[in-house]
Amino acid sequence: MTQQATPQAAAAAPQLSEFELSPELSQFRDQVRDYTEKHLGNAAAYDAEVKFPRDAVEAAAKLGLLRTTVAREYGGSAMGNLASCIMLEEINSVCVSTGVTISVHNSLVNSLLGKWCNEAQKKRWFPKMVTGEWLGAYCLSEAYSGSDAAALRCEAKLEGDHYVMNGAKLWITTGSEADLFVVFARTGPDRVKGISAFVVEKSWPGVGVGKKERKLGLRGSPTTEIVLENVKVPADCLIAEEGQGFTIALDTLDGGRLGIASQALGIARAAIDLIRDHLAARVDAKGRPNASQRDQWTLADLAADLDAYRFLTWRAAILRDNHVRCSTEAAMAKLSASRLANRAARAAVSILGIAGASGATTAERLLRDARITEIYEGATDIQRLVIARGLMA
Repeated sequence: MTQQATPQAAAAAPQLSEFELSPELSQFRDQVRDYTEKHLGNAAAYDAEVKFPRDAVEAAAKLGLLRTTVAREYGGSAMGNLASCIMLEEINSVCVSTGVTISVHNSLVNSLLGKWCNEAQKKRWFPKMVTGEWLGAYCLSEAYSGSDAAALRCEAKLEGDHYVMNGAKLWITTGSEADLFVVFARTGPDRVKGISAFVVEKSWPGVGVGKKERKLGLRGSPTTEIVLENVKVPADCLIAEEGQGFTIALDTLDGGRLGIASQALGIARAAIDLIRDHLAARVDAKGRPNASQRDQWTLADLAADLDAYRFLTWRAAILRDNHVRCSTEAAMAKLSASRLANRAARAAVSILGIAGASGATTAERLLRDARITEIYEGATDIQRLVIARGLMA
């Protein structure tokens, strides 16, 4: 007679992986935390002086934080998207200007080059990108092409062995500091299939930096216009094939949204820490906690959501690392985390009172920095559309 497994024995079999980081990722997180303590102490000054955190970015490059999405054969660490998310939460909990610079470089530029470029192109550009000698920028948005990326007007016309590119790109993160631009331009009349992607180097004639945006938050991260006037782009700087630009752009934005979700988690965590410390310090004459129940509930709700949305972000990152399409999951992570960042920052300012609103603490800066997380890499309502369409499909 065959022995049947008891219910207890069946239940003992592991059903899910443990929700813990591997020893390697835990060690990496500790290294990044050490970096934030040693090199991001000037975050408030970057904001107040509208100063690019060059020293912090250079220190990050020396530690290998600008190559997490690059394969080892090209000088990268091949740590992947999950490691990048863990890194970006830590950095953005201290300095969002440094965080968004590293996020764009890794998730929007390096990962794109690694996935879509040919061997010669990778060998040409990665040596400078992985070391931080060059920073990258992602040039998709235009004056008439924001949420509707397919409406872009920048043109690239093939003339012999090169393309002639004309147009202007707006709201480009790290625009004035980058040396390499991934530029999306129209090479044909079709609304979607007429878009192609190119690598453009800053040193080429006709490439210029236009106006610099005056911003509410992320003030240490320069957001600029990139002007392209009769730029001769060698044909071998076309990424993949003509007409694949829109596909490349949307695929890359999945990774970019994970970066912004992680940024939002870092902002939310910093705000929650402020609230926790403030409430813990509120005691009566006998030293007993006397924070209001309402404020305690606020802290509890925010902390619970932070853990939930961190796992939501990590799930999408793991899918992407396993080469599984994660458009819906990345949009869920970005939608949830960015809303949380804004809610947590508002709560911090409210609960800390004058200390939160005056700039005596970081709460006021967190509130300004949080707002953009619901706007760039796809606004909140765009994320909802992406999620809904993904579910219906």
